[in-house]
Amino acid sequence: MIEIKNAVMRFDDKNALDGVSLTIPEGCAYGLLGSNGAGKSTLLRALSGIYRLSGGELSIDGEPVYDNAKMKERVFFINDETVQFNSMTLTEMKQYYKSFYGTFSEELWQKLYSALNLPLKKRLNTFSKGMKRQAAVICGIACRTPYLFLDEAFDGLDPTMRIIVKQMLIDAMVDSKLTVIFSSHNLGEIDEFCDRVGLLHAGKVVFDRELDSVKGSVFKIQTSFPEPVTKEQLSADGVDILHVEENGSVMHIIARGDREKVRAAVEKHSPKLYDEVPLSLEEIFVYEMEVLGYDSSKLVK
Repeated sequence: MIEIKNAVMRFDDKNALDGVSLTIPEGCAYGLLGSNGAGKSTLLRALSGIYRLSGGELSIDGEPVYDNAKMKERVFFINDETVQFNSMTLTEMKQYYKSFYGTFSEELWQKLYSALNLPLKKRLNTFSKGMKRQAAVICGIACRTPYLFLDEAFDGLDPTMRIIVKQMLIDAMVDSKLTVIFSSHNLGEIDEFCDRVGLLHAGKVVFDRELDSVKGSVFKIQTSFPEPVTKEQLSADGVDILHVEENGSVMHIIARGDREKVRAAVEKHSPKLYDEVPLSLEEIFVYEMEVLGYDSSKLVK
C-alpha cells in the first residue's frame, strides 16, 4: 500500500505539491490526471525516492522511500525523459538495470523483447521517443518490482504499440499483483486501464475516486415535460443535478446518484419522454469539474 499524507514539495518559492494526501492499495492501476505543472511528475519522483519531501509523509508498505535502498529495489520509475541512457545500447540498458535489481528476470525480458524486436546494438540516441519508451517498459516489467511508476506512460507510442504495451502491463499486474501508477493527459487511456483515478491541479488533489463509482453514478437523461420543470424543482425532489440544458422541448439533465431515485423524481412531473444516455469519462469529468468550480479545459487537455 502507498500512503501519502499532506505531502509538500517546494522549489524556491513555489509548492509543486501542496498538501497531497492519497492512499493507493496494492495491485491497483492508478491514473494521475492533470495539466502540465499540476504536480504529477513531482509526485512520481517523490514516490520513487528521487525527491525528499519538504513536508508531510510518504510511505510504501509502511516504510519511507527516500534514502532507503531496500525500498528503492521495490520500485521502478519510468521517466518521461531517457537522456541518461542515450549512449547505451538496449543490451547495456538491460545489464544496467539487472545489476541493481536482484529480481530481474532474463526469461521475462526475452519474452517481452520478442514482442517488440527493437535493435539490440544501436545506441538509444538513435531510437525514436516511442522506441525509448518501449525499451524502458520492458526493462521495468522484467525487474519484477511490486511497484511500477510511469510518467506519461504511452507518450510517443503508435496505436498498435500502445495496445502491445498495455497488454504487457496488464499481464504483469495479473501475474504478480503489480501496482501501477501512471500520469497521463489522456482520459481515454485512464478509462481503458485504471481502477482508480486522481486529479491534481496546482499541486493539490481535486478528487481521488474509484473509476467504476465515477462512471456508474453519473448519467445523462433526455426528457420532455408537458409543463416547464426547473433545475430547482428537480433538486428539491432529491436529485443531485450537475448540469441542465434545454434544446427546444427536450431537456438534457446530467444527474448523479441512484438511477431509480432519479427516475422516480423525474416521473413525478409526468414526462412525455425519458431516455438514459451513457456518458464518456471525459463528459463526466467536465460536468464534475463544473460543480467543483473548476474550468476543466485548464486541468486536462
